[in-house]
Amino acid sequence: MRFSSSSSRPAPPSAITPAALARHQRILRNVRWLIYLYLFFLLTEGALRKWIVPQLSNPLLIVRDPVVIAIYILAITGRVFPRNGFVTWLWVISLCSLVAGILVLEPYFPPLTIALVTGYGFRSNFLHLPLIFILPAVFNAEDVKRIGKWTLLGMIPMGILMGLQFRASPEAFINRVAGIGEGQQIQTSGGKIRPPGLFSFISGAISYLTAATAFLLHAILSRLRYNPWLLAASGLCLITGLAVSGSRAAVLAVGLVVSTLSLILIIRRDALNQFGRNLLLVLVISWGVSHLPIFREGVEVLTQRFTEPGETEEGSIAGGLISRTFSGFTEPFYALDRIPLTGYGLGVGTNGAARFLVGRATFLLAENEWTRVLLESGPLFGLAFLLWRTILALRIGYLSLQAIVRGQILPVFLFGTGVFPLLNGSFGQPTSLGFAVVLNGLCLAALRVPEEVEAPAEPDPTPLPAALPRRSAYAARLHGAADQNGRTNGLSDR
Repeated sequence: MRFSSSSSRPAPPSAITPAALARHQRILRNVRWLIYLYLFFLLTEGALRKWIVPQLSNPLLIVRDPVVIAIYILAITGRVFPRNGFVTWLWVISLCSLVAGILVLEPYFPPLTIALVTGYGFRSNFLHLPLIFILPAVFNAEDVKRIGKWTLLGMIPMGILMGLQFRASPEAFINRVAGIGEGQQIQTSGGKIRPPGLFSFISGAISYLTAATAFLLHAILSRLRYNPWLLAASGLCLITGLAVSGSRAAVLAVGLVVSTLSLILIIRRDALNQFGRNLLLVLVISWGVSHLPIFREGVEVLTQRFTEPGETEEGSIAGGLISRTFSGFTEPFYALDRIPLTGYGLGVGTNGAARFLVGRATFLLAENEWTRVLLESGPLFGLAFLLWRTILALRIGYLSLQAIVRGQILPVFLFGTGVFPLLNGSFGQPTSLGFAVVLNGLCLAALRVPEEVEAPAEPDPTPLPAALPRRSAYAARLHGAADQNGRTNGLSDR
């Protein structure tokens, strides 16, 4: 299966008018703004659910759904909705899973409950995934770098907030859980909670930490013209946030991103000199952070998590962590022969759908993602969906490795942040689903260098402007047609 950033063929030049060009550009601009709104809700829905409007905690679980539907409508209108093998097979699998889920649940529940459960399962597993391919259709590498800069800026207050949550008692207002009622955040060793930052749970903070790591490493290695104080402050808050996270998953996720440096240094040996020049900055930041009392306390708690008895049963700490990681992929296959062919119903295993069935959020089938998918959709459609996710992850990884050869290192960093959320992230949890979509979409968008992607596919006797940073291939052809008619495009021609 192949995919590209262009979703449809542009209209013939003879059919293009300046009004059509302006309308197309306006649609693409609106798609970009809706994606920014999607990102805004992804980063703030936890704060809304915990502190600002906790009474709307349940509706806010799907606050990004109308946004993504609006993106799809505009993308279809602007002819940038993806048409590739991945999207085609996704819709086939999703429709089959939906029909099978309805048929399985029909004898046991009323129509409204079936519609709510299977509908929530459909939005959790399938609704948001085409957005992965829309991001590279409207964003390019420069857009991704701008998002990266804002991510590093956001890491500063995020790290400070995580530090405050770590120091506060589990019952403090700053550590409250989403919604109205009793409950506490997930605890770690030493009576501390795992600080989620702005997010509802620590899983959101882990994804943000890994994204900030990717953008920070890229900024340092590529010597981007960022303010040194921004890099130092974001790096300090990143290390502090990781130390106080109390999460082994956070350490492993950030470690995976850092490990992609080895791939870059193997494929691009010239990057070794650039990395060596910036290694001093990394060492200075690490030395400064190591003297902070909160860092030392966080490392002490984190060390207890790594040395707990449950993690040393495999003979070593590393062996226990590796065994636990891979068990998420192997566990469901032990019960494969006992799962009904069509599963127990799409959506039944998600926390959101459990509210419709038993009145509270809980894991009715399994907490493990692959097990949940197989139990919900059965060996046939469940395995097809898991295979789809695996092939897509491999495809994105292959493209990222190719990009290193061309001198692009940001895609492989972003691939390191998004590969496990795509493979085994809990799509039933809205924040995990959102980061899986956004990180992999940004990875594909980072592959798009404007000069390479934006040029017309066919030779044009009239030269185009040197930079078309925000045009798709379709818009580039429209622009060329307008030039042939002797019209100008304002500042674009200057």
